[in-house]
Amino acid sequence: MLSAAVCGLVLIAGCKPAARSGDVAVDAPTPAAAATPATGVAPSMADDNLNAVAWMQNSVEYKALSAQTYHAAAQLLDRALAEPNWDALVPGERADAATGKPPAVILDVDETVLDNSPYQARLIADGSEYDETSWDRWVSEKKAKPLPGVVDFTKAAAAKGITVLYLSNRSEHLQDATLENLRAAGLPVKDESVFLGLGTFVEGCEQVGSEKACRRQLAGQQYRVLMQFGDQLGDFAQILANTPEGRTALYEEHRDWFGERWWMLPNPTYGSWEPAMFNNDFAQPREARRAAKRASLDVAR
Repeated sequence: MLSAAVCGLVLIAGCKPAARSGDVAVDAPTPAAAATPATGVAPSMADDNLNAVAWMQNSVEYKALSAQTYHAAAQLLDRALAEPNWDALVPGERADAATGKPPAVILDVDETVLDNSPYQARLIADGSEYDETSWDRWVSEKKAKPLPGVVDFTKAAAAKGITVLYLSNRSEHLQDATLENLRAAGLPVKDESVFLGLGTFVEGCEQVGSEKACRRQLAGQQYRVLMQFGDQLGDFAQILANTPEGRTALYEEHRDWFGERWWMLPNPTYGSWEPAMFNNDFAQPREARRAAKRASLDVAR
């Protein structure tokens, strides 16, 4: 875990707080912003993540969004394979696509492949916040279910000779539990090398916080990456400034790639969009962070 100050410098895909500090590039969930009356926090704050988690667990709309994303992506696999220059990595992260590298797709894990909403629901029910101990315990339980559509998509890709890579900010020490969970969920796992977790060594590239650029470069050295899937903007390319303006600029630069090379899954429960509203500083009191989020609202008058 990096300090909140470092979090403000790295700014890749979000900040994951633990004891009021954070690191960057969220792949494991951030706090549920939940509290019981016994904590002394106003009960209304316990609802900050309630609707989001309830929507993910109960709405048909969420299931449909996930299923249609993977269904649409599957329709483009043959086209992507046939076009030799098709590459889903930004130029600074890819290698020469014309060198005949084998094809691959990159998928983030949490809220892209595996559904961790039961963990978020646990935080709400217990009136607690994210911390590494509770997160590691959840991962070790290996109970996360696959998102709708992802098993069919990854199996279709594997059947076409496309390697499925899981590029996750789950730490390397969670590799075995993660791969077991993926296999149990019906996802193709070629071998241990397809898990590119936080801590993966990439020669010649210095890892900064939990940003994913080095690991995408590693994937690009070994494969022609046809598609990327994620629930955070930083799952696809490096966010140089995690501000509303910086995030919008990155989106505008690559917006034509979404729905073709990049595929975004919905995640309203956590992500880099949240700390962008309060200067990426999870060290602030909860009330200050919440006030900044309220101030960001476009209110009809």
